[in-house]
Amino acid sequence: MYTPIHNLPGFLLALILLSIISCTGPHIEVTWDGTSSYEIVIPQYADSTVQQAATELRRYLLQISGADLQITTPDIRNPELHGLFVEDGYPDEALSVHTIGYRVEGKDLYIYGGNPKSTLYAVYRFLEHELGCLWLSPDAEKVPETDHIVLDAASSYRYTPQIETRTVHSRLFYEHHAFADKLGVTYEAFPGYVPGAGVHTFHRFMPENAFYRDHPEYYALRNGKRLTTQLCLTNDEVLRIVIDSVSSYFERFPDAAVISVSQDDNTLHCQCDQCAAIDKEEGSPSGSMIRFVNSVAQHFPDKTISTLAYQYTRKPSLTKPASNVLVTLCSIECDRSKSIEEGCTDFARDLKGWKELSGNIRIWDYTTQFTNFLAPFPNMHTLKNNIELFRNSHAKWVFEQHSHHPSELFELRSYLTAQLLWNPDRDTEAIMQEFCTAYYQEAAPFILDYIHIIHEEIQEVPDFFLFLYGDPSQGFESFLRPELLTKYDKLYASAEEAVSQKPEVLDRVKRARLSIHYTILEASRKGISKEYSLSPEVKSRLTIFESICDSAGITLMNEMRFSVGEYIQLYEKALKRAALPNLAAGKPVQLLTQPKNYANEDPQVLTDGALGGNSFYSNWLGFEGNDMEAVIDLEQVEKISHLETAFLKVTNHIVFFPEEVTISYSVDNVTFQKIAGKKTAHPLQKGDKINDIEYLSFQFHPVEARYIKLHARSMKEAPPWHHASGLPVWTFCDEVIVY
Repeated sequence: MYTPIHNLPGFLLALILLSIISCTGPHIEVTWDGTSSYEIVIPQYADSTVQQAATELRRYLLQISGADLQITTPDIRNPELHGLFVEDGYPDEALSVHTIGYRVEGKDLYIYGGNPKSTLYAVYRFLEHELGCLWLSPDAEKVPETDHIVLDAASSYRYTPQIETRTVHSRLFYEHHAFADKLGVTYEAFPGYVPGAGVHTFHRFMPENAFYRDHPEYYALRNGKRLTTQLCLTNDEVLRIVIDSVSSYFERFPDAAVISVSQDDNTLHCQCDQCAAIDKEEGSPSGSMIRFVNSVAQHFPDKTISTLAYQYTRKPSLTKPASNVLVTLCSIECDRSKSIEEGCTDFARDLKGWKELSGNIRIWDYTTQFTNFLAPFPNMHTLKNNIELFRNSHAKWVFEQHSHHPSELFELRSYLTAQLLWNPDRDTEAIMQEFCTAYYQEAAPFILDYIHIIHEEIQEVPDFFLFLYGDPSQGFESFLRPELLTKYDKLYASAEEAVSQKPEVLDRVKRARLSIHYTILEASRKGISKEYSLSPEVKSRLTIFESICDSAGITLMNEMRFSVGEYIQLYEKALKRAALPNLAAGKPVQLLTQPKNYANEDPQVLTDGALGGNSFYSNWLGFEGNDMEAVIDLEQVEKISHLETAFLKVTNHIVFFPEEVTISYSVDNVTFQKIAGKKTAHPLQKGDKINDIEYLSFQFHPVEARYIKLHARSMKEAPPWHHASGLPVWTFCDEVIVY
């Protein structure tokens, strides 16, 4: 069995090093038995970041060997001691600002970078490559211990990352800058940008409440109506106002180098005659965008104007972006179960097209499921191929949008993505092995088995689309089928047992297991098998899930701000609903209006006993742009006095509560009498809670009925203030319970 050298006991490591020394010839001894003939030398007027690099080198050498090397400068250094030189730059050489390296020269060691931050990165790579340190998370690292630090006299390393700006959208880096430095990624999503103007800025430059009433012509024309969804990019006044707004931002933030001039987050772009003519001529709606952004950019030659190639603007224009325009390509539509080149060929083609137009490309990629942070998301096998594609396309800036908040295997994913951004040629399996062995320790084999199996299983379903806005329920017949859920659960149980005597490591394993707890809870809600049904036993797993989230500080389930607390409350509500008697269970359903896409458009979803969750993929029957009208046949006349059902709201996906729900009954399916009705208690308005469920409970005087008709009145179209203004509204209905 292979054991990494940094995992060996100190005395054994020392013996190995002595053996190596005797066999390999020239070497330098940096520390020996807690002492050293070296000091750390920095330039006399070293930048604060170079000073930080030297301090970090000193700290870790002390932790590894017990030797405390002093930090000095050339003018006061001890001439009898050798030097570990930590420098911004390398003597007599011009370096790229992104280049890092270290090199033994005689008895001295030089650690250097092309600028101060690169010098700091160089120190961490030296500690990582030569001394076996690993930086796993903000509160976990692997630092070997040995009395003897010995370097080969020929030690030399130089590397220039081809992806120059590397961002992993994870709070592990944003909230822990020292950890971000150790893995060579940025502290924020938009480094160098004007604060608050990183993306989707049209509404910031020209807010609806300031311009729309008096000048609707400034905004997008769609089907004869001016909507505030986007700007009209051929209106000269719009260009003037945006230039003025950009100028104001740069005046407020003179040190910022970049600002985004980019579409808002919807697809309802202007189709007036002038905009449509340009887009036709250019072969893409990106044509009017690039011409507009180029016109802005020429007024700010010393700044960078960023824009998006996103959704409707992703296809390249014919017009080249100006030299100071940064084009950000977004891969939001892609299937995450496959590499982009294999499963998202349209994006790969568009990336190639932009590469031919511009040498100034930024990638906005996506690596998690935003509707279900804690769900299994087997895409780790795709990350390397995708990042290699971006690197080979000469993208110097890559933003990997992870969940920011904790998600499945959060620490591993953050680490893996950062390592691949630094060096896309590294092997994914080797990175996962080194991380899991150090972070999960004795539990690592079980967690790695889980990772391997779930990734192999999803690849057995070549037509599966692993979507950023999907739901675990989509995998209940494939990589999350009942027998596999049981297998995954047992692997994690074994992992917990393996580290049961190590509380800190056990907590890490429990956090990793959250995704399986969550998936089994959702499988039980849907009732995918006898083993996984909404039975009272599920309550104990829900309690475990809640406890782990609480102790780990995990508060959010998805990007729509749906909290863990809300999830627990609604799940407990589902348990109570499942315990109700239900005369409608399994009974035939006739739809009088047409559903679309979801739940296989199967009307029996309304009476199948499976309850919907916070995502519209999870057992909800959906209707787009029309009312829901359904008739349930109880198959015989029954005395009823209660009806319960539920509706979903996901505001940013145009899923709203129905405005009103009415219930009617009949004995012959011809003549119906209304028995109850309710308007929504949460009518749609700006600033609403994004993700919610409204439970409707009707109680009425007992009636004799065989047929029950439900009519949910939809808003039909999104209101003018919504980003999807004019588009059809979705209505999603859950199980109907009658008793």
